[in-house]
Amino acid sequence: MDFTPYLDTFQSSSLGEALLSVSVDGKIALAMKGRFFLRCFCESFEHQNLIGCAVTDAKSCLHYLKEQDFQLLICTDFLENGNGFELVHEARKLQPSLKTVVLALGDVIPVEFSDADWLQAVVAEADFVDDQKPLEAAIIAVMGNHGYRSVSLRSGQLPYLSCPRLTPREYEVLDLLASGLSDREIAEKLIVSEETSRTYTKRLLRTLEVNNRVQAVLKGMRCGMVKI
Repeated sequence: MDFTPYLDTFQSSSLGEALLSVSVDGKIALAMKGRFFLRCFCESFEHQNLIGCAVTDAKSCLHYLKEQDFQLLICTDFLENGNGFELVHEARKLQPSLKTVVLALGDVIPVEFSDADWLQAVVAEADFVDDQKPLEAAIIAVMGNHGYRSVSLRSGQLPYLSCPRLTPREYEVLDLLASGLSDREIAEKLIVSEETSRTYTKRLLRTLEVNNRVQAVLKGMRCGMVKI
């Protein structure tokens, strides 16, 4: 699915939860599994006008890459149609100077891609759940023409995962966040004010002991609380 024509409907979060503080000055392509990841990553960049591609499948992303030059591609390994690792391979064929980062929701690099010279940076979901710095570090690395693997991928060991007990309301909010809804849309679903919706989200983040919505949904996924 192609969300690029609707980028102007994505607004910066009011929760002060920007994911990325890394400066990028060229065109950015995003290929993510579902509307939720697209919304969050689109809102993560200070200059959203640099995002020239926001899609959920490999084919649409490659179409944009054939039409114009991009500086950075960030994608998830799982897509609604296609595979993020294979997308990166094809993207680098089209644009050899393209910088690429894969967020591995499966926490592994498939054996057939582990030693590929075109695979620049990979961040395991497990390393991003509690700390956004691995993703920022990956982008800094590739922008400086270096490779990067987050700690779990280097060590082969996943960090300890603590799964808290959620209230019924927190489960509702988590499900709605995972659907890619904004605070206003969540408020409409729950028939509450937008301010109350933001309060619910803040409480959920505290319960899960995370800093932002992406980490909340990723931790929810790892704990079996939600699917996207």
